[in-house]
Amino acid sequence: MNLWYQMTKDAVLKKLNVNTDGLSKEKAKELLEINGENVLQETKKKTAFQVFLSQFADLLVIILIIAAIISLVSGNLESTIVIFAVIILNAILGTAQHIKAEKSLESLKSLSSPNAKVIRNGMKIEIPSKDVVEGDIIVLEAGDLVVADGRIINNYSLQVNESSLTGESTNVDKSEDVIDAEVPLADRKNMVYSGSLVTYGRALVAVTGTGMNTEIGKIAALMNAAKEKKTPLQKSLDNFSKKLAIIIIAVCVVVFGLSMFNGFVRTPSADATTYDVIMNSLLFAVALAVAAIPEALGSIVTIVQAMGTQKMAKENAVIKDLKAVESLGCVSVICSDKTGTLTQNKMTVQQVYVNDEVLVEDQLDTKITNHNLILHNMVLNNDSSIVDGKGIGDPTEYALLETYRHLGLNENSLRANTKRLEELPFDSDRKMMSTKFNIDNKVYVLTKGALDVILDRCISIATALGERPITEEDKKTILKKNQTFSENGLRVLAFAYKNSDEPLTIESEKDFTFLGLVSMIDPPREESKQAVEDAIRAGIKPIMITGDHKITATAIAKQIGIFRDGDLALTGLELDALTDDELDDTIERISVYARVSPENKIRIVEAWQRKGNIVSMTGDGVNDAPALKKADIGVAMGITGTEVSKDAASMILQDDNFATIIKAVANGRNVYRNIKNSVLFLLSGNMAGILAVIYCSLMALPAPFEAVHLLFINLLTDSLPAIAIGMESPEKGLLNQKPRDPNEGILTKNFITQMFSQGALIAVVTMIAFYLGNPHTTPGIATTMAFATMTMARLFHGFNCRSKHSIFKIGLMSNMYSLAAFLVGMLLLVTVLFVPVIQGWFAVETITATQFGFICLLAFIPTAIIQIIKGISDLVNRKK
Repeated sequence: MNLWYQMTKDAVLKKLNVNTDGLSKEKAKELLEINGENVLQETKKKTAFQVFLSQFADLLVIILIIAAIISLVSGNLESTIVIFAVIILNAILGTAQHIKAEKSLESLKSLSSPNAKVIRNGMKIEIPSKDVVEGDIIVLEAGDLVVADGRIINNYSLQVNESSLTGESTNVDKSEDVIDAEVPLADRKNMVYSGSLVTYGRALVAVTGTGMNTEIGKIAALMNAAKEKKTPLQKSLDNFSKKLAIIIIAVCVVVFGLSMFNGFVRTPSADATTYDVIMNSLLFAVALAVAAIPEALGSIVTIVQAMGTQKMAKENAVIKDLKAVESLGCVSVICSDKTGTLTQNKMTVQQVYVNDEVLVEDQLDTKITNHNLILHNMVLNNDSSIVDGKGIGDPTEYALLETYRHLGLNENSLRANTKRLEELPFDSDRKMMSTKFNIDNKVYVLTKGALDVILDRCISIATALGERPITEEDKKTILKKNQTFSENGLRVLAFAYKNSDEPLTIESEKDFTFLGLVSMIDPPREESKQAVEDAIRAGIKPIMITGDHKITATAIAKQIGIFRDGDLALTGLELDALTDDELDDTIERISVYARVSPENKIRIVEAWQRKGNIVSMTGDGVNDAPALKKADIGVAMGITGTEVSKDAASMILQDDNFATIIKAVANGRNVYRNIKNSVLFLLSGNMAGILAVIYCSLMALPAPFEAVHLLFINLLTDSLPAIAIGMESPEKGLLNQKPRDPNEGILTKNFITQMFSQGALIAVVTMIAFYLGNPHTTPGIATTMAFATMTMARLFHGFNCRSKHSIFKIGLMSNMYSLAAFLVGMLLLVTVLFVPVIQGWFAVETITATQFGFICLLAFIPTAIIQIIKGISDLVNRKK
């Protein structure tokens, strides 16, 4: 079946069952009822309350709720209040993050114009755009927003900006002619698409698609279909939480059983009732559950990520979704747009071919006749202007004016002294522009345009020795130069002139003298090459995806190091021809994709994800939004990006610069390292509490802590050092490491070894303090000493978890937040231990100065041992 752009105008009208008089009012109403309104549909979202409730659907949270209920039943109201407060606070934080990160189609909907001009019953009328139906004849004029997809029936020099759909900023000249071949959207010159802007001319268009059946509707459908992916850290923490919950339940059951055994069989008390034994056993189990569950973990991870986003924002990378911070650390593929991200988004003249010489712009000399003529042609035969340093008009024409300025000349002076007499503006049929001027009392017609058109109209050539008839050999030389420029990705304009006072008409655009060629390109950013090198060094594969032509894209990719020997470049149509298996086999060799569609971009992302990669995708147009949402890290452009792309992305580049992505990756790696160190700090401390409780249960000793002690440690004194660890500065060489394996969880063999060994050290000194307090005769003193030793040891432990290196190598003062957290934690502990009013709140007894001295000594021992081991490791590694 032929596509709309492959059909004649008559065939289109026949298929739509309409003529140029438009639909009747009745037929339009009938079609509206059948096909629905011309609007985009959005999937139903969860309400804030539903999101809030979903935060409790977690096994660890359920265990805490059970622990709170047991505390309430046993009369321990303070613990119950604190546990519920923590649970609700974490649920609120989770809900806020979900709502903030949720993507919507509101910006996509805003691309719809409120009204449209249509022809119905032979009359031109204005109707709401939502009432436009397939078969309507719409009237497009300069300044209109296209309200539906359609085939051009009558064209009057229509130009449309389709950048939001194709990613290319240059205006597209439209035609009503049939296109025989299958071509990508950007090359369908006889079609217009919803959401694009008419910049010049006018046209009659037959509507071929409305609402979700438009190209922008397909994008909306792709966005709706793109499910939010969990980050590697989320997956790792979810997996960890499930395992931890199962272990906690199992150990709590064992501890409860041991406590019951101790209460009824091993060391029964004559005064204890069955109820007392059961409640004491339950409280032991509750203490273990509270000790084991890192209540502040979710909040700490969120806070560390938030601090990472603040640092990134200062470096022009605005993180919309906190979870994206950590994902950046394991990005292994970056699919980058070309225009504006890797390039300057500004056309620049590269070389000029004149007098049979190829020159760079600063070699042009106004004293040489032909140089002067081509410069005059570049400035006078030009409708753009420079105002306050900014170009107004066509980017290609603006580049020509900049060349004139780079030579120290001012186009405004030349234009003021040279009056334009007549003009024939550029149009897509002629592919040229001509203007007439009086220069030095001679009347010149200046022309520029496509080489194939200009060259056929030239009868002579300007050389350094003067004008002479143009020969076939001259034409071959000129065409060869043009081919060389084109193969290097340069866009080429041909320039010609003639002395003639005849009226300037389309018929008189002939008998020119060939003057020269001007080649131009949107050049790479200066920092792009280094950023690409940094990415490759960091084990990241950079890929260019663009709506531009393959030759141009490949030329730029070669310049900046993305395209290397042996690499492949594909167009969207070539990609469509590949099966998924064929794509999987070759994708690692493909570095450049040109003329791609939104579906192509999603397919590229999915292919890399199938290979286990974490993919970042950059984009600025509406066409990029589905892929931005599908990628693990969607990166939108802050300057040139549409609101649609910004909505779909998880990160926005305020400077539209590829190099900023690499900085963000380095920051992401540091954030993950800091989060992992914070988690190690929390879990090794919790492990100490677990081991202490289990030991007491096995030895038939009283519980070493009250539940409120453990909550104090987990929520107050542990939280501050954990946050401070999250503020640790990056270590050198972060970008010399390969991206971490996203499937590697937090609980690696090395991590678990550290967690158990460091936790065991703290547990040992805690139990020594417990025994010093004499749990059999003065259990209140014993629990107070155990609580204080555990708290202080964990505060010291914060320095151990800052880095894998010793404190002597990284420096005690290199992270002042860590030092401040230790001091604040010590102040809180001393307040609880020695302020009588507060002692009662936290179930502590008054201790002596000697006992406090023992607490300080014992608490420092684990840190001293860990630092000695790290110091030895640093010395060994230095010698290597």
